[in-house]
Amino acid sequence: MKRKVWTVFPACLILAVLMIPMSAATLMYDKILGVVELCVTAVVVTAVFIMALRFRNYIREVAQSAMKDCYSPAHKALEAMKTPVAVCGTHGELIAYNAMFRKAFLNDEDDSVNTHISRFIAELTPEEAVKRGSFDAEYAGKRFTVFGRETEHGMLFEFVDDTYYKNIADQYNDTKTSVALIVFDNIEDFSADAEQEAAAAHLAAENILYGWATNRNILLRRFGENRYIAIFEEAVLKQEMEKKFDLLDEIRAVTYNGRPATLSIGVGHECATLTDSASQARKALDMALGRGGDQVAVLTGSDYVFYGGVAKGIEKTSKVRVRAVSQEIADAISRAEHVLITGHRYSDLDCIGASAGMYALVTKKYNKECHIVADVNRTMASDMIEKLSENRRDMFISPESGMLLTGPRTLLFIVDTQSPDFIEGDRLYKNCGNVIIIDHHRKMVNFIDTASLFLHEPTASSTCELVTEVVEYLADDVLSQMEAEALLAGIMLDTKNFVISTGVRTFEAAAFLRKKGADTVAVRNVFANSLENYRDKSLLVSSAQIVNHCAITVADDTTRNSRVVCAQAADDLLSIQDTYASFVISRIDNRTVNISARSFGKINVQLVMEALGGGGHQTMAAVQLKDVSLEKAKEMLIDVLEDVNIL
Repeated sequence: MKRKVWTVFPACLILAVLMIPMSAATLMYDKILGVVELCVTAVVVTAVFIMALRFRNYIREVAQSAMKDCYSPAHKALEAMKTPVAVCGTHGELIAYNAMFRKAFLNDEDDSVNTHISRFIAELTPEEAVKRGSFDAEYAGKRFTVFGRETEHGMLFEFVDDTYYKNIADQYNDTKTSVALIVFDNIEDFSADAEQEAAAAHLAAENILYGWATNRNILLRRFGENRYIAIFEEAVLKQEMEKKFDLLDEIRAVTYNGRPATLSIGVGHECATLTDSASQARKALDMALGRGGDQVAVLTGSDYVFYGGVAKGIEKTSKVRVRAVSQEIADAISRAEHVLITGHRYSDLDCIGASAGMYALVTKKYNKECHIVADVNRTMASDMIEKLSENRRDMFISPESGMLLTGPRTLLFIVDTQSPDFIEGDRLYKNCGNVIIIDHHRKMVNFIDTASLFLHEPTASSTCELVTEVVEYLADDVLSQMEAEALLAGIMLDTKNFVISTGVRTFEAAAFLRKKGADTVAVRNVFANSLENYRDKSLLVSSAQIVNHCAITVADDTTRNSRVVCAQAADDLLSIQDTYASFVISRIDNRTVNISARSFGKINVQLVMEALGGGGHQTMAAVQLKDVSLEKAKEMLIDVLEDVNIL
């Protein structure tokens, strides 16, 4: 019986009782009308009587079924229970309860009229509560563990008051310590300048950091020129995560000569000991720096959570790191029996150019057998591959042929990618005895962590730039004109003809390649377009939609050379006024949809693509979505772009 029916029963009963004398009075003045009223009164009284019987039987059934279903013969009364217990009807209406329930929830007053059990179990419906079996609830400042079960004709809920224990557990969790390692990404650029303004900016940034620590009771100590260690409680970390580490914004507000100060933080979280937390913090900091800095990486177990990462990476003008790694690369090549080079699937000019540069180094400087593993049928650099392999037919081999050359003494170079999901031949790196990665993309969570050496600089314009520096340091006379042009084409592709992600080292690498015979006109012709591709690209650009200063366009299945055309369309869309990023959606195959993302740096497209499960660089990223339509992929992208926390 629904609660609305039996709650009005008292009113119906009073009405029926009043109708009897009223009908008798009417009968004295008008017999016909009186008889009619008596008949109506009889019907009403009968209905009220039936209602009363049903209500009484309903109450009895609910209470008895609860007793029968839940309690042993020794405990046949609710009052025998040592915890608050409530019996409810099938719709959650309160039927019966013991004294402890009344004291805890009804203030010792009979306040059960029209009371529903959902009042005491937060936002759960009675059905959801019973399905869960046990759940937490709070009421009047107390915390309960509630056990719910379904009876034959209703529901029964038992409330266990464990406020004290839950408060103790929260206090314990809030006082657990975490360790953070903090690095100023570019403070040396400030401190290296003799100007007083630079020194003042340096000091201002440090003061913000120390003020942040003092205000939050964080133990902060410096252990290097620009490195710090912080120890704080879990409650502090929760507050900072809720604020999305707004410390990054405060530090970024300090500038000198237009250069903002940036901070990278790695946090080790929920570890058994402080030593483990410090080790996790080290990994988290490496991840934050590998993604370009200006961000916080919180590592819990094997899961990362990132905050920040909106500023452009600060270019490192020093080549000390490259020179140190170059010597290790030389040693690894000398020890290897075979050398293989591979990159990402659907290889582009940066991937092929970097592979060609390493191929020249290995074969000409060290006289080692070497092959580039690439699927020449699925590439965006087919013209370059054809030119490079004119006189060396065995330069490029298929992933299947590459597997035959793997072994414990095989050295594998992976260029322009670090993800096992994107590599050409996903089993290749697992069967090689030594793996070296050369990449400029921001570090991904699922990077290949089994590599013995990782030459990774996210501020570099391209992988070709890094390979050029390695070649220049180890053997500057091994590049042919064609190989130099391949490296230069890769740099031009990723910098959009030296427009974005271009630093001093980028022009130094280009100058070196030009000295080695790279013909800029020939390189420019590599990017020449056919008339059909130009038409398809123009159609994509003209059909773009603008969302939050981002251009979005969708390529249909009739677009030829879709990967090449879509990449070119993404570049051209950036030329639209007030457009900070561009996204081109296309279908790779029947199951896979690709989204290519580009920006000039104002929007970090890597964060956008990571939100969809992809990755890449701050100015160039992508994602592949399985089993979704083009329209669904567009909706997913727009949902991410409308999230202000991403942009």
